[in-house]
Amino acid sequence: MWAQGYDPFGNPLWSTLTAAVPVVVLLGSIAFLKMKAHVAALLGIASSLTIAIFAFEMPAGMATLAAAYGAAYGLMPIGWIILNVIFLYRLTEQRGQFRILQDSIAAVTPDRRLQLLLIAFGFGAFFEGAAGFGTPVAVTGAMLIGLGFSPLAASGLSLIANTAPVAFGALGTPVIALSSVTGLDLHELSGMVGRQLPFFSVIVPFWLICAFAGFRGMWQIWPAILVAGVSFAIPQYLVSNFHGPWLVDIVAAVCSMGALTLFLRVWRPSTIWRSTSRGENNDVATSEPPATQYTREQIFKAWLPWLVLSVCVFLWGIPQVKAWLDSLFVIKLPVSGLHELVQKVPPVVAQPTAEAAVYNFNLLSMTGTGILLAAVISSALMKFSVRDFFREYFATLVVVRLSLLTIAAMLALGYVTRYSGADATMGLAFAQTGWLYPLFGTMLGWLGVALTGSDTASNVLFGGLQKITSEQLGLNPVLMAAANSSGGVMGKMIDAQSIVVASTATRWYGHESEILRYVFFHSIALALLVSLLVLGQAYVWPLTLLVH
Repeated sequence: MWAQGYDPFGNPLWSTLTAAVPVVVLLGSIAFLKMKAHVAALLGIASSLTIAIFAFEMPAGMATLAAAYGAAYGLMPIGWIILNVIFLYRLTEQRGQFRILQDSIAAVTPDRRLQLLLIAFGFGAFFEGAAGFGTPVAVTGAMLIGLGFSPLAASGLSLIANTAPVAFGALGTPVIALSSVTGLDLHELSGMVGRQLPFFSVIVPFWLICAFAGFRGMWQIWPAILVAGVSFAIPQYLVSNFHGPWLVDIVAAVCSMGALTLFLRVWRPSTIWRSTSRGENNDVATSEPPATQYTREQIFKAWLPWLVLSVCVFLWGIPQVKAWLDSLFVIKLPVSGLHELVQKVPPVVAQPTAEAAVYNFNLLSMTGTGILLAAVISSALMKFSVRDFFREYFATLVVVRLSLLTIAAMLALGYVTRYSGADATMGLAFAQTGWLYPLFGTMLGWLGVALTGSDTASNVLFGGLQKITSEQLGLNPVLMAAANSSGGVMGKMIDAQSIVVASTATRWYGHESEILRYVFFHSIALALLVSLLVLGQAYVWPLTLLVH
């Protein structure tokens, strides 16, 4: 048994600064040295092992096992989700179904503002829910360029729209990872995030159109914006609170796009915007492109793989289905040399508590397996041969290999930080911010995503810290862990990874600084609004009712 020590140098300041080294190495490598994410993550895990072993005196074997445990969880189930959902996307692209999808959305209305709502907000949220990790910005940015939007508008607006859905992106990956590193109940975390973000699911569509068309242009279509926002926010709340984090964005996005499409059949704006920019110095002023005519059968076939995906993931999220699949196959592996051998001690916990370390290899009930089944069914419907199926799967594995490495290294870093007690050391220091911590803690989540490019990575880095600090201050740990994720979503639009993805998708290479300037104010302002909401949830009635 090894007991954690939270002040290894007998000096709280030095101990805290030392505990923060892995985080500084990771974030600094990305933000200032502009290293690739996987390189920065590997440097982060190397520094976390060094600090754990030599500063916090954690036995080297335990530290190494903690890193391996985290990396294994990063690959299965989280990496398993990413690999299979991107594989499904590539299959639809190969058969031209994705192009039909794009054209079917654009044909709903000639008004550019409404097309922006459907594509950047609605369809972008769908891809955030299905894949995440930069896919929505890449897809919607390319689609907006195809409709005539300027590169700056296509990039910046895609980034602004890709905010409210981020916490439940990639089939709930950020919340799942947050639960893993904090030990908090997954459904409680999902529900809390689902009581924070729906407010912003209503605000962001208004904000998005205002950024594009100005206040007057936004006001001309406010009924449609309200329909899009409310029809997203209500399912987001219901699914996150009564089902779980997996299908939140997919269900909400489908409801939003469906409600807006139906609404536009009975309502039209008095002014139709056919230009793709505003102001006296319009960069783009195109006429409406000729619409490609597709049959209902073609459109249905284009949507069918994503409908199959939704059904499979929904089934895999049902507790009874998961339990049945686990009854068929599950391997529980206590990590020998780590399981219940690390002891948390006061003041972090009320009494000494042994930390469990059990890896569940429940392959059949993993969400990624449900996605793989959806891909198999969809490939048969699209008439892929067995040979082409495996060839494309291997190609997908090559494409996402560095992303998988990054995810594994990020989770390894988070687990070493957790088992060594370094997160507790930082949490005890942040507890000194007192009653303002809900504001500060939410902005910490924003900073984490802004620098790492991932709400998942931010949750892994700071989730344990949020839990420990809130417990020290007498706050609800679920509230502050969820605030880390909810505040983080507003940092997504300014992270280097997303901006590079946007500039690449819109073929506007070398203009990343202009995109950053376009979105920076929006990111700061929205993050502060989330922080104020969380502060109100902590102390101000009736917002405190949202905590329970």
